[in-house]
Amino acid sequence: MPASYALPADARRLPGRVCIVTGAASGIGRATARLLAAHGAYVVVADITSEVIEGGAPTAERIAEDGNHAVYRRTDVASLADVEGLVADTVARHGRLDVIVNNACIRHARPLLEMGEDDWNRVLDVNLSGAFRCCQAAVRQMLTQTPLADEDEGVRGRIVNLASQHGMIAAPQDIAYGTSKAGVAYLTRQIATDYAAQGIVCNAVAPGKIQTGAGGRAVDPAVMDRATRRTPWPRLGRSEDVANAVLFLASAEASFITGAQLMVDGGWMAA
Repeated sequence: MPASYALPADARRLPGRVCIVTGAASGIGRATARLLAAHGAYVVVADITSEVIEGGAPTAERIAEDGNHAVYRRTDVASLADVEGLVADTVARHGRLDVIVNNACIRHARPLLEMGEDDWNRVLDVNLSGAFRCCQAAVRQMLTQTPLADEDEGVRGRIVNLASQHGMIAAPQDIAYGTSKAGVAYLTRQIATDYAAQGIVCNAVAPGKIQTGAGGRAVDPAVMDRATRRTPWPRLGRSEDVANAVLFLASAEASFITGAQLMVDGGWMAA
């Protein structure tokens, strides 16, 4: 974890921005929410639970302990009513929505012949349709907003979707997850091109093997061995590595980048 989440005002890259991070209870979402808040954002921690998989205080409470600003809102991204309520509540509370980070996802690792249709539909409903719902609600709101004075070239809002290297290459024995993440990458490109003229920026971050504190298949010895062998960098990824990439794409520093997919994979896809 970073040494400190207390940054001087002149080092903050998101001062006063209003940000939603879905799936922010644990792992990559938690690290992202804390980092955006440290950079001056008002963060809405959106998740179906506030329980932290890796342990510790709930994310919104931890952000408050850091001396920054956040609120938790229970949200199931598979529910249109929840997603629309999330955006409406955020705007009612803060007056606008500047950034949404679509991180919420689930896995149900099965190969084709072992994947039941209900489980297939559930993974796609959360990972892909959930991102679609959040993007739709966010863009609808962002189009009503005037650009912030310090935003470059009239940006009304920014979307950062969490894709994956497994949207580009096979996720062994995990057909639904990889398919959903391939869809997220396409969704990102489509939104970016359709709404660029209206000042909407949409990009994706594609992590490689990230150690988040999750158990189960994530730490299976065979999975870990494959990831270690395939990753050129001499360590696997951390949640903070992904959070740093999200921060960049959420900031005005990424002023001529849209429709891109930024790899955070230690060189896996380059090898």
